[in-house]
Amino acid sequence: MATPLTADALVGALTAEGAEVVEYGDWRNHNRDTQGAWGPVHGVVIHHTVTSGTDASVALCYDGYAGLPGPLCHGVIDKAGTVHLVGNGRANHAGLGDDDVLAAVVDETALPAPDENNTDGNARFYGFECVNLGDGSDPWPEAQLEAVARVSAAICRAHGWSAASVIGHLEWTNTKIDPKGFSMASMRSRVAALLSAAPGGNAERYQPFPGAAFFTSAPRSTIVAAMGGRLVAEGCSAYTDGPGPQWSEADRASYALWQRKLGYTGADADGWPGAGSWAALKVPRTA
Repeated sequence: MATPLTADALVGALTAEGAEVVEYGDWRNHNRDTQGAWGPVHGVVIHHTVTSGTDASVALCYDGYAGLPGPLCHGVIDKAGTVHLVGNGRANHAGLGDDDVLAAVVDETALPAPDENNTDGNARFYGFECVNLGDGSDPWPEAQLEAVARVSAAICRAHGWSAASVIGHLEWTNTKIDPKGFSMASMRSRVAALLSAAPGGNAERYQPFPGAAFFTSAPRSTIVAAMGGRLVAEGCSAYTDGPGPQWSEADRASYALWQRKLGYTGADADGWPGAGSWAALKVPRTA
């Protein structure tokens, strides 16, 4: 539970976390506070816009539409990773959701599946819309995903929350599917990795994600050996020998154990490293 951040405090937290911020219109005084409570706040809800194009998406989220006045969130994250602030206070973004989910967010415990819509989420959550069609095919650029993580980490850091305070709209209510195209488990692992370091990240200490193609090329590298060492330290070892510098099926099986430890399932736990799980692993820099 926390008092909502002031406009200045929000901008400061976002920029300190490395987010690129644009202040849109009269966002500092733009809210729906006359329609209900704003605060105490407990977490962050991530959405997709079901629109394309930055300018049109930002304008829509600022103004709203017939039957649902704006702001429709607190900020819009475009595909380039820029955060456009459109509201400060109560916003029409979360709607009604499950009180059991809210209790889990407050306690920072595992989320139950939502099956009721009996609690006002607009009063309790910051909301960020991400420019995406939400059809499962529209891509999520790395810059956009990184910005989602940094925005979420900034607010969590400001309030002293963990990554468990970041949820998707589909985790709040069973009437929504957003965000579609990435898993919230992977996003929470990104946020956790950011919160484990100083604001803005710690690029000197940990190995940056070398990209998916690096691993599918079966490299021989000190990066692979350092990764294996971290997997063993996390109790995610399928090794009979090693780990060593040559990428192998044992590395992939061990990494799949790590993905499952983070809560990934299905194709998200296939053993091929991704940016979110890699950031959470905190592989020491070797190259």
